[in-house]
Amino acid sequence: MRRAGAALLLCFLACSLSINAKTLEAVQKRGYLQCGVSQSLPGFSYPADNGSWSGIDVDICRAVATAIFNDPEKVRFIPLSSKERFTALQSGEIDILSRNTTWTFTRDAQLGFEFTNIVYYDGQGFLVNKRSGITSAKQLDRAILCTNAGTTTELNAADYFRANGMDYKIISFEKDTEIVTAFDSGRCDAYTGDQSALTAQRLKLANPDDYVILPEVISKEPLGPLVRQDDTVWIDLVRWVIFGLVNAEEANITQANVQTKTKSKDPAVQRLLGNNQDLGKYIGLKANFLVGVIKAVGNYGEIFERNLGAGSQLNLPRGLNNLWNNGGIMYAPPYR
Repeated sequence: MRRAGAALLLCFLACSLSINAKTLEAVQKRGYLQCGVSQSLPGFSYPADNGSWSGIDVDICRAVATAIFNDPEKVRFIPLSSKERFTALQSGEIDILSRNTTWTFTRDAQLGFEFTNIVYYDGQGFLVNKRSGITSAKQLDRAILCTNAGTTTELNAADYFRANGMDYKIISFEKDTEIVTAFDSGRCDAYTGDQSALTAQRLKLANPDDYVILPEVISKEPLGPLVRQDDTVWIDLVRWVIFGLVNAEEANITQANVQTKTKSKDPAVQRLLGNNQDLGKYIGLKANFLVGVIKAVGNYGEIFERNLGAGSQLNLPRGLNNLWNNGGIMYAPPYR
């Protein structure tokens, strides 16, 4: 009786996977992943002159592509503006939107999307020219602000200025390059956006050292990838690839030692790397899919340091994005 029940459960799981895995099947048939990214944001998704892409959002897509094809190059990056990004995902032009996008109630519940993970905890701030003498956001009464069109930034600014009894004018641009040009030319008193984005865009100004980010953080901006919510297998696949990157850092599994770690006697490491339990089958992947992923892009900490941290131009501190057991709030459920 128990055997019959177990067989029935396995059949149910296999049938459910077959029915729901339409995105995975489409990606496999196409032969590559279609990933929507920002147009030009250092640290997150940035195109080099030779056409190659770099950034934490780029590496997330490379991790997913590696999990499916065991090849980080089996991905095409599609640069999208803030206004274009959701339409591209809804229409099926992309399989995953990995574009420094804030997880909000309406985006999650109203637009037919599913946020899979938070890959960067951020907050909105203000960038100003040091010559202005402004040292606090409370001094921005009647300021002209530059920002991206079609983002939560405009709404957060409205809330902040209203709550503090200040007036302001906002000029929104669709392309990042337009904002940088307008701000650099003096059309705006302040540039407002996620603090990580301000750090990145500051590098594009003619004289970056002339500008400073004000100390106030006026919002919570949990950034992460999202997918369409009509495919539970695809949601779980993307989610657990990323959770695997975080768990790998916690277990000290790196690009350099992952092959050696496959021989570990630690049961948790064995499960993570697919040695003693085939968890990959539940999301349409091989048991040891994470081994290839870590070989290709490293663990979460390595991805962070390379793109945003000490190994990058941005040199951002880990802060909240450190692991939960190292002073941050980055946390992944266990592979079990």
